[in-house]
Amino acid sequence: MTHAAGSRREPRRSRPGARRLVLATALAASSLAVTLFRAPALLADPPAPNIVVILTDDQRWDTLWAMPTLQAELVGKGTLFNNAFVANSLCCPSRASILTGKYSHSNLVYGNNPPQGGFTSFDDASTVATWLQASGYHTGMLGKYLNGYSADQISYIPPGWDRWFGLTQRTAEFAYYNYTVSDQGVPAQYGSQETDYLTDVLAGQADQFIRDTDHSQPLFLYLALSAPHAPAIPPPRYATAFSDLEEYRPPSYDESDMSDKPLYMQSQPPLKTRQQRSLDALRIDQYRTLLALDDAINTVLTALTETGRLSDTLIVFASDNGQTWAEHRWKKGKIVPYEESIRIPLIIRYDPLTQLTPRTDDHLVVNIDFAPTLAELAGVLSPAVDGLSLVPLISETPVDWRSDFLIEHLKGVDKVPTYCAVRSEGYLYVTYETWEEELYDLALDPYELDNKAMDSAYAQTIASLRTRLQQLCDPVPHKFTWPYDALPPSVPQDLVGVPFGPTEVDLEWAASSDNVGVTGYTIYRDGAQLAVVNGETSYADLTAEPDTTYTYTVDAFDAAGNYSAQSEPVIVTTPP
Repeated sequence: MTHAAGSRREPRRSRPGARRLVLATALAASSLAVTLFRAPALLADPPAPNIVVILTDDQRWDTLWAMPTLQAELVGKGTLFNNAFVANSLCCPSRASILTGKYSHSNLVYGNNPPQGGFTSFDDASTVATWLQASGYHTGMLGKYLNGYSADQISYIPPGWDRWFGLTQRTAEFAYYNYTVSDQGVPAQYGSQETDYLTDVLAGQADQFIRDTDHSQPLFLYLALSAPHAPAIPPPRYATAFSDLEEYRPPSYDESDMSDKPLYMQSQPPLKTRQQRSLDALRIDQYRTLLALDDAINTVLTALTETGRLSDTLIVFASDNGQTWAEHRWKKGKIVPYEESIRIPLIIRYDPLTQLTPRTDDHLVVNIDFAPTLAELAGVLSPAVDGLSLVPLISETPVDWRSDFLIEHLKGVDKVPTYCAVRSEGYLYVTYETWEEELYDLALDPYELDNKAMDSAYAQTIASLRTRLQQLCDPVPHKFTWPYDALPPSVPQDLVGVPFGPTEVDLEWAASSDNVGVTGYTIYRDGAQLAVVNGETSYADLTAEPDTTYTYTVDAFDAAGNYSAQSEPVIVTTPP
């Protein structure tokens, strides 16, 4: 099984007592760990923690400022992960990864619809819910489970859940009013009254679940809200909030030059004025729905406090994927491999480790890490996963960590070509089934405006990322093939250089007959790139100096970005 990207640390397999063992081991390992763990409290034999996962729908990482309760009680008393991502930016596959700790190629849920996606494609026999329930947790799933959970399955309660309050597919993606839920397998209809507002209903259900759970039993609450998913309908109490919100216009908004993007992105037309206004209105409404969501967080925290559970509750707040606001002209919100689509908010508060102290963490973390984290802190056995436990990061224990991770997508009704991508600390590299490639140098180009995939200055970087991506994306999505599985171009032959006066050297070479698909050549002078020519097998160097000796070489490249080795050198001396 492919393990988490770039990690030299094997994913932990938790077992009963593992939580106490890992803490004690960390304490013995270093004096720094003793300071961070506050040894006297953690060397005791604490009960299994309560676990609350609050999952939002299509929430961007940069919207947390608008949620005052979350800022005060979670960000202000926990760990904010600045570099949190999803491995597949789409609702159902992301949620499948959260529940299993596995990439799409491991849990086989690539999309929202069958045959390789949706509720009916998900093997629910082993999830974080079944692990926790088997060890004595009282478990509850409230809200959106997986796309495709429909009226036909409304009596079905997936294994691992004691309390089940699941939205049906017809309404799950767009529900704020007029929706149907499976309440312990029985249909329940909600209408259009203010009291039917979904976020508030789910908050009430969460409050009841917490209060009804026997105090002697640990609880696992999975609260999956629909906000701020479009159409983002706010409740009446917040209908006018954020009316003066400034327009969002980063450099990538309605990107002017799309010529270096894949064809499916080049086909996106510039936004019309009415589309801009519509997206601006949606963005404001999404912020408004977050205020109701913030109220739900307050309801959960109040219930935990009043039942005496808060001090020993692990709270995870995250989204199932990000959301574009017309960056690169993309109006569909997610699916694409760009930053706004794959980056998510992630906050973890667990008072025994986070100590009510705000902290930020810059490690690359992925939604496949959630399940092993819950398992380790609960001290339960979990099957093999692709993710890593975040416990060392939460507790500030030194640990080798990943430097990259996989993003994968299988083409569906969205028309985005199947792709595999690797997001490292410095680059995003994407290979599509169309054999198109993208490479963004995130340090120099954080808005992903300048595709460097065909820039020979990045040839070594591309070669390294190609190798790494093939390691990560294994097995590949259905019908996907690597463009660089083909043989690279043959080395150009018979390079000849002739001085034509003191300041010009004319170069010619021959291409091998098997060089099908070669689109150009790179000319090097004294080891440095001099020029790139498209198709021609000759070049005039007009920058030579009189009475100077130069060494020239040439390589070939194809449309997929494969490069040959450099030719045999030719040495030329210009006349005085």
